[in-house]
Amino acid sequence: MEHLLARDEYAINLDCNQLRMFNEKLYNNLVSYPREMISICDFVLHDLCLELFPDRDVKSRFHVRCFNLGKENRLRDLDPNDIDKLVSIKGMVTRTSSVIPDMKMGFFECCICETPQESFADAGHLPEPQVCTNMSCQAKQSMRLIHNRSVFNDKQIIRLQEAPEHIPEGETPQTVSMCTWDALVDVSKPGDRVEITGIYRATPVRVNPRRRTVRSIYKTYVDIIHVRKLDKGRRLQAESSANDPTASAEHHVDFEEGNELASAAAERRAEYLALSQRPDLYDQLSKALAPSVWEMEDVKKGVLLQLFGGKHKQLDAEHAGSSRKRGEINVLLMGDPGTSKSQLLMYVHKVAPRGIYTSGKGSSAVGLTAYVTKDPETKEFVLESGALVLSDRGVCCIDEFDKMSDAARSILHEALEQQTVSVAKAGIICSLNARTAVLASANPINSKYDPTQSVVENINLPPTLLSRFDLIFLILDKPNETSDRKLARHLLSLYDPNRPPPPTTISQRLLMEYIGFAREQSKPELSDEAGTALIEAYVDMRKAGATKKVVSATPRQLESLIRLSEAHARMRLSDVVETDDVFEAVRLMKVAMQSAATDPTTGTIDMDLIATGRSAADRSLVGHLLNSLRERFRTMGQATLQVSDIQREIQEETGLEVEAAKLREALATLAKENVIRYLRQNTISVL
Repeated sequence: MEHLLARDEYAINLDCNQLRMFNEKLYNNLVSYPREMISICDFVLHDLCLELFPDRDVKSRFHVRCFNLGKENRLRDLDPNDIDKLVSIKGMVTRTSSVIPDMKMGFFECCICETPQESFADAGHLPEPQVCTNMSCQAKQSMRLIHNRSVFNDKQIIRLQEAPEHIPEGETPQTVSMCTWDALVDVSKPGDRVEITGIYRATPVRVNPRRRTVRSIYKTYVDIIHVRKLDKGRRLQAESSANDPTASAEHHVDFEEGNELASAAAERRAEYLALSQRPDLYDQLSKALAPSVWEMEDVKKGVLLQLFGGKHKQLDAEHAGSSRKRGEINVLLMGDPGTSKSQLLMYVHKVAPRGIYTSGKGSSAVGLTAYVTKDPETKEFVLESGALVLSDRGVCCIDEFDKMSDAARSILHEALEQQTVSVAKAGIICSLNARTAVLASANPINSKYDPTQSVVENINLPPTLLSRFDLIFLILDKPNETSDRKLARHLLSLYDPNRPPPPTTISQRLLMEYIGFAREQSKPELSDEAGTALIEAYVDMRKAGATKKVVSATPRQLESLIRLSEAHARMRLSDVVETDDVFEAVRLMKVAMQSAATDPTTGTIDMDLIATGRSAADRSLVGHLLNSLRERFRTMGQATLQVSDIQREIQEETGLEVEAAKLREALATLAKENVIRYLRQNTISVL
């Protein structure tokens, strides 16, 4: 209590489980009659405070926040027997309203003699004085309300969607409205998974808002007493806007309900620091990530660095035209079916503190961003957040990425790079934050990857979208007797009930907690040596393609290297990015580029395949074909030719096979130059 007074806070958490062990009858009374019991507890606390600290200036009354009821109520199982009782509900916050002023004390004044009178609200009802208290006046119905001298509480309405584990088979999730007050306002954000403890209430519905007559049907809601963010919803939120220069204008409330003692917190912190000093930390963390998925070490390391993330940066913050650089790392897994891509996504969704798992075919453009709906309370148009907005400061896992519609895919261009989602619908024009790391998986067009074709030809994705991914891993299913036998043994061991536990020394819970701790504590900065190493690595990558006139790296790859280096330093709880972090980032980048950006015709790394969809060798071939045709037609004079004849003649002269698509591209360029003219689809005329 002394610590709370020093911080000017007046809320005390009451663990109901401990209360039940102390006095079960008192616990039952609290659950059955919460309104009366909590008021009594508040009075007792206030008297105790005055008794213990008689010299302190207590500005407000202490109030109790009950949590950990010991029984969990499912949202769809709440019935009239639970009305006016204490309930505990788990779910995900889908929408929060703006702050609403709710009158706590009304200041009334007599219109005749101006005698003041105060009236306090009780259970949401503010009684209006009927008679003036001045004995010489005693006028009836003469009181008027003075708003600027009344006292108001902060109130907020949130919508809670029930937890996925409580939804029966084949049914859709239900939602309930809840009211938060004062210090609990703005504690929970859309996308948070929370456990709510509150009083289940019912209020009658009016037939007409302008009339006092009510129906016999009641509308239910929950008055929130306590909010506890679940472990899963707290992990990646650690890098809050308080530490993020890119969100300096955002209102952030650092609020956490807990019952952890200071000694236990210090013990956990010492455990994390000891873990960060292990020399094999990187390998052990990657093995702890999806241990049921066999091998794929480099893919797991890339996804692990995505969970840690880089540092948000704002360039030229003092100038009006400042730009911000994202810290989130986007990863694309692409390859044959049955290579554990979806399983890896599901595991990351469980580990990632905050985020949404969705499938490409089942996602629309508004489902990913935000959609407009009518608020049932105010009848006004409001925005409901979509998957990307709900995943803000988390990870959005998108399966079957190649099967998304073009409209839904076009939304991702802005979200992947600018980290925002712009909406202009129903008179609502705004830009929503979508600072989310995207982990996507995609299959080839023909369900089997064709190694003779490039990545862009194998997958149905535009190059402009592919270039926004920091790491693109190609996962192929190649027959190999030795590896197939090991994989079969691994899969069979998963079905063995007597199998020994995996050899990993880091549990899933410790992995989740360590990621959250690292994101909160570590804010790595680039050292001079690391900056020099990054420059040398980028120049070497560019130099590798200079001899063959291909682009082997772009500035986007340099920014990706910076983010990966920062994530690797953050994994070590280091505040400085060292050269070893840069070397590992370069190695991961080369592994991803070697698989995803290799030109199948030349065998060299060509980033033009990702950036433009065409390799430099492909463009060079079309250029040579164009020059050859231009010379041929100038010496030929006026003539009418078939496209198939031209293709056959070129193949006979050069001995090389010429693709019809490249020939038509060259002919289209010559038609723009007025060298030839198309008479029909397959017939041209030389001018």
